Amino acid sequence: MLGTGSAFAKNYYNTNAICYSQGHKILLDCGTTAPLSLHQIGHKFCDIDALLVSHIHADHIGGIEEFAFQMKYVYQKKAKLFVPSPLIETLWEESLSGGLKTEEFPTLDDYFEVHLLEAGRKQELIPGFSVEPILTNHIPKKPSFSYYINDHFFYSADMKFEPQLLEQLYQRGCTAIFHDCQLTPPGLVHTTLEELLSLPEHLQELIWLMHYDDNKSEYEGLTGKMRFVEQHELYTF
Repeated sequence: MLGTGSAFAKNYYNTNAICYSQGHKILLDCGTTAPLSLHQIGHKFCDIDALLVSHIHADHIGGIEEFAFQMKYVYQKKAKLFVPSPLIETLWEESLSGGLKTEEFPTLDDYFEVHLLEAGRKQELIPGFSVEPILTNHIPKKPSFSYYINDHFFYSADMKFEPQLLEQLYQRGCTAIFHDCQLTPPGLVHTTLEELLSLPEHLQELIWLMHYDDNKSEYEGLTGKMRFVEQHELYTF
């Protein structure tokens, strides 16, 4: 985990991850703090084979400009960029083009090998790493996608409470859930700890909490069967 904090957390960085599979590396989001976190664990951008984007907020995409510039001008390489199709126009036109677009390089394809994903359709992104994008509720009229990875691991983007989805994943054989969690209500556009504590134990036992605020220490031991995901820890599923 490159970071485990909310958009406003300072102690835990943005909730972004680096995933390792069969000698390949893929970033799951690249937020504002991702470049620093990668540096702290001894990785360079040239070590990254691909990037997977969940939605268009700075704590999930704020580091992509540096990633693109370093890959193009320092390493002369193109990483693969996997983006759900409803996000691609907004990602470029409303977020990245302001810094990256030039007369010489006017498109996102000038910086990345772009691949579009479709909701509900499983696809292998790097060897041994398959994802099924799931459209989950976050901000009205701003699509956000969570990912069901390798048919057993669910990684949420920022999402409102969706207990029916979590139960469906359990029925499908999900063995671990990394879930965003706002520790203090109201959640508004996030799932709260109070809501997650209302889940039955068989779901709580699968859940690891991430995307929390800097007051995490106040909630140690108060999360039921659920555990916290920790920054810079490696998890194997």
